[in-house]
Amino acid sequence: MEKPAIVSAEEWQLAREELLKAEKELTRAQDALAARRRRLPMVKFANDYAFDSPAGTKTLLDLFEGRNQLVVYQFMDRGPGRICPGCKGFTDNIPVDALDGLAERGVTWVHVSNMPLAQIEAHRERAGWTLPFVSSHGTSFAEDTGAGGGFLLSVFLCDGDDVYRTYSTYSRGVDRLVFRNSVLDLTPYGRQEDWEDSPAGWPQRPTYG
Repeated sequence: MEKPAIVSAEEWQLAREELLKAEKELTRAQDALAARRRRLPMVKFANDYAFDSPAGTKTLLDLFEGRNQLVVYQFMDRGPGRICPGCKGFTDNIPVDALDGLAERGVTWVHVSNMPLAQIEAHRERAGWTLPFVSSHGTSFAEDTGAGGGFLLSVFLCDGDDVYRTYSTYSRGVDRLVFRNSVLDLTPYGRQEDWEDSPAGWPQRPTYG
């Protein structure tokens, strides 16, 4: 297996400082992007969906659980007996106690899937998940958010009984929330996936291999 070049401590420090400049530029750019995100307009969203949950039928407003902000991760439905490996990996990555920290800032997190509730509960039991899950099966929620048959992350804000959508993202926009990937991006061999720009000889494999 190939390895990074070996240099003197002085050479390494110079290279590290050069990379640090780029990292700081990226941090400032991300801060500026987050500031733009906070200034996005919002759009009114329907609240007449009937989500199935272990506690009974819930509306979109019910999912806020009395808070004013809601983050929804839409988990793909691959059919009976199948599960999306990316969605599973993302869900495995979420520390349940982190949801308490979100709640302290007025944010509720919930997973929504077009899978029937019984199918969701079977997956939850096998995986040991305790995250809140509801089913949008039989509703137009997936189509209305733009998720369709895929995965999506959306942010909602409520004002009284009115619900508004403020943000959504998919693909790599959701990927940035994965703890494992954030750590692997700091390591010499990265995520070891075949889409990465790595030196020749670095270990790589298909993303979902």
